[in-house]
Amino acid sequence: MRCMDNTNLADAHLMNPLEERIRYKFRNSLLLAEALTHASISLERKDYPFDNQRLEFLGDAVLQLVITGELFLRFPDFTEGQLTKIRTRLVSRTALKEYARVLRLGEHLMMGRGEESSGGRERASTLGDSFEALVGGIYVDGGIMAAQHFILWVAAENLATVTAEPEEINPKGKLQELLQAVAPSSPVYELLEESGPEHLKHFRCQVAWEGMTLGEGSGQSKKEAEVAAASEALTRELWLSKAQVS
Repeated sequence: MRCMDNTNLADAHLMNPLEERIRYKFRNSLLLAEALTHASISLERKDYPFDNQRLEFLGDAVLQLVITGELFLRFPDFTEGQLTKIRTRLVSRTALKEYARVLRLGEHLMMGRGEESSGGRERASTLGDSFEALVGGIYVDGGIMAAQHFILWVAAENLATVTAEPEEINPKGKLQELLQAVAPSSPVYELLEESGPEHLKHFRCQVAWEGMTLGEGSGQSKKEAEVAAASEALTRELWLSKAQVS
């Protein structure tokens, strides 16, 4: 790892809250600075010592390995093709952007003024790349176990969703498609109950449409409970016959 004084690279006031948010304290703070440095900064500062492209390259491989291993254990009966489809949902550009947004990485990115003025802090590719670079930085700083813990924590809700809904069939999407064939209004999901300690939350949701409650479901995340509610609604025929009559 290259060594230099990092006082001009990352303000400690900004970095410490980010480390709290990602639940990981870097032993080498330069790795965090490198992970958050967009390549555009070198266009304006020729002497800048690094950007996050190398860590992004590494983080992509680590992310793929961790997610692949987790899916391999969760779905012992699935074929290679099925596992590949599920993994794609978890490491897609859209998913990576969402992970980065939840962690608010965009607020901490160091980039050139031109890149920033053109919306770089919210660009999907920039956010996704920064998340992969952060994974790479954690791997170099703390090893595979630290990286695995971080990845599985950030992706926990998405993992819960694919566990409840592993196939390409999307209960929420299917339900909306059926309902909107009858009327333009969309189903509404409501959180009925949230219980349990922070590390073991339990959620219960219901889905309603046109004044009718169509189904209820529970899960370890709000998204998982919504999927369960939609799945229950799809198994009921009474509401569908009423909707078709109306």
